[in-house]
Amino acid sequence: MSFLSLIVKNPFRNRTRAVLAILGISIGIATIVALGMITDGLTSSTQTTLSNGTAEITVTAKGSNAFSATGGTLSESYATSLLNITGVNGTAGILRGITPAAGTVNGLEVNGINSSQTNLEGISITNGTNFVDGTNQVILGKSIAPILNKSVGSTISLFGKEFTVVGIYDSGNIVTDSLAFTSLTTLQNLTNAQGKLTIVAVKIDSNANATQIANAITNAYPTELDTTTATQQANLMDKSMSGINTASAAISVLAIVIGGIGIINVMIMSVFERTREIGVLKAVGWKSSDILIMILGESIILTLVAAVVGILLGYIGSEGLLAFFSSTGSVIKPVFSLDIVIRAFVIALVVGIIGGIYPAYRASRLPPTEALRYE
Repeated sequence: MSFLSLIVKNPFRNRTRAVLAILGISIGIATIVALGMITDGLTSSTQTTLSNGTAEITVTAKGSNAFSATGGTLSESYATSLLNITGVNGTAGILRGITPAAGTVNGLEVNGINSSQTNLEGISITNGTNFVDGTNQVILGKSIAPILNKSVGSTISLFGKEFTVVGIYDSGNIVTDSLAFTSLTTLQNLTNAQGKLTIVAVKIDSNANATQIANAITNAYPTELDTTTATQQANLMDKSMSGINTASAAISVLAIVIGGIGIINVMIMSVFERTREIGVLKAVGWKSSDILIMILGESIILTLVAAVVGILLGYIGSEGLLAFFSSTGSVIKPVFSLDIVIRAFVIALVVGIIGGIYPAYRASRLPPTEALRYE
């Protein structure tokens, strides 16, 4: 048997202890993987939004939140007047509303917009057609449609009226893909908001600077309008994900500490049980460095196996958990990346080294004569 194969096989001589150690470490790694997949999914969606040709500036009433579906309202005239700002290429007035429970979703956000302007929201019809202005037709995002169990030709009740689903769209944005879009005038009439908008989406010229145009808009209407650029929205999204990143970092540290303690315990027990064996190895010529490398290698083997198990558990768990909660409207699309795999293996390697270094050192310092007398 080669030295390497000996290191690989030794940790599993006591299978029960090895399995328990692997499970203990893999749970922490699985949590890190799952959080990383969710964070990467949100980041990927944000980057797609910035690059898919949608409106670069969102205009709201002074003091309103650009992310709110029920914020302040604007006069519909702003969608026209903002076209006079230098650098503005196009605008789209959007009215947002929350309909009561729709199927399994409690509170579906419905956006009213002119059908010719849906491109400013990045909407691309993948099945069916776009809605016709002034009718009770609606298009659903690709994420919300299966949750509502709706397809092209289905009917859905919105604000007490029956709507026909005429299309399913894909925007590349997980938030937009969880919404419904219908005619602006239809939604205005249903919500008694004639002539009103929630936001104005502004598309700028290709060579224009979004920040400068946003400043020009607020300077032109200092007491009436607020603006948010797509970059600012992305930064806000990044800040909102800081909690997830902090949790992931804390769990990483916790996994290292708990995993390290667990491995120390497992490896010390292994050293105790194999004291005579270590004595024999030293008696036949093994160096202290050989013993140290063997025990440390066994520790690392255990944690690397735990990394593989943790990665699988994290992937399956995140996909399964989000699928389970899809009945409540979850539209997060986790992203599995090489970076997550590398992070998991690095943490496992650190745990293996931290947990194995003391037992390995202890084993390497055992005097051969005392080890052979050990019972």
